[in-house]
Parts: sequence; structure tokens; C-alpha cells
Amino acid sequence: MPDPIMYQNEDAYVVLEPNQPEQFLTSTELFDKLKSILIDRQADLPPDLQRFSDLNDQATYLMETSCELDVGPEGFLQWYAVRLEK
Repeated sequence: MPDPIMYQNEDAYVVLEPNQPEQFLTSTELFDKLKSILIDRQADLPPDLQRFSDLNDQATYLMETSCELDVGPEGFLQWYAVRLEK
């Protein structure tokens, strides 16, 4: 499990999706992306997310404690905090 300190003051996330080029997303964009995936998976949530009934809590938990989500037969969604040079 990733150390939460890694996600303090992050600039962006690199997001890897099956059959897609890598994307750089802000925290808000990643949060919205996770929510859009989770809304369709409420009947088939991973065990650690089943304890949360609120979609926002589920997405927040994923962002703070994980770096991947099984999105079914097509594979996994993965995200990693990155700091962009200015």
C-alpha cells in the first residue's frame, strides 16, 4: 500500500488506462474520473470499498490508499502522483 505522504502537495497524477496513452490529471480530474467509474460498479465494488456508501468517500479512499482499480476484463486503471517541474 502506498504511503499517504507520497500524495501530499502533489501537482498531478499520471493515469494509465488499458489501450490509452498516459494522461496527466489534476487531483480534481482524477477524483471525477474515479467517481465516474465507481458509479457504474456499485453492485461489484472491491471489498475495501464496500464499507463506504458514499461515492465521494469511495473515490477519496482510493486516491489516498491505492494506485490502481480493477476495471474488469479490460484490465486496470492505475494512477501515480507526480510533481511537474515549472
